[in-house]
Amino acid sequence: MKKFLDKQDIDYHIFILNQIDRYRFNRASLINVGFLEVKKDFDYIAMHDVDLLPMNDELRYFYPEKGPLHISSPELHPRYHYPTFIGGILLVKREHFLQVNGMSNKYWGWGLEDDEFYVRLKEAGLNVTRPPNLLTGTQSTFKHIHDRNHRKRDMVKCFNQREVTRKRDRQTGLNNVSYKLENAINATIANTSITILNISLMCDESITPWCICDSVSIAKDKKLKDKKKIQ
Repeated sequence: MKKFLDKQDIDYHIFILNQIDRYRFNRASLINVGFLEVKKDFDYIAMHDVDLLPMNDELRYFYPEKGPLHISSPELHPRYHYPTFIGGILLVKREHFLQVNGMSNKYWGWGLEDDEFYVRLKEAGLNVTRPPNLLTGTQSTFKHIHDRNHRKRDMVKCFNQREVTRKRDRQTGLNNVSYKLENAINATIANTSITILNISLMCDESITPWCICDSVSIAKDKKLKDKKKIQ
């Protein structure tokens, strides 16, 4: 990323948002936390998956003045190609992220949080733009390193997760993400200065019990449902 970004006339800093609690991965909440921790010092953020690396120098990470800029568009992403996809790499300026109250905090496990964020942007009247006139396609624009077998518990769905996470979330967002910043570590890797934010997220299991989604919690939920059926 340093080699790629140094070719562009922008000031930047790379933050690694590292979730260190016992819960399942929550990409949206981590982005909310990252934004809260750095918003005073930066005009915009790049919501950037760690498993997606740009290979085409024509992908410009410039300030998204008019609206969110989706770098990894459906025409370029190696895997996701539906028209409303805005995952992977999305640039959003500070005012617009605040305007939509950030992202939903209900998405524990992998997937769908960016689809909900798309609805937030659409409702706010913010148009998403994408890189124009790129000659590279889905196989040569990005390097995608994603292993679905890694951290399998982040891939499953449990409780009523499927039902809840396919709806627009009007209860949670930037204003009520619950977390503790354990520490911030400044490091240099391959001559690149980065900051690692070690973050412990909090989960209200009465609202989103799927933040754990292990065999014990699923068994308890099944017993409760069976009991209700008998009654």
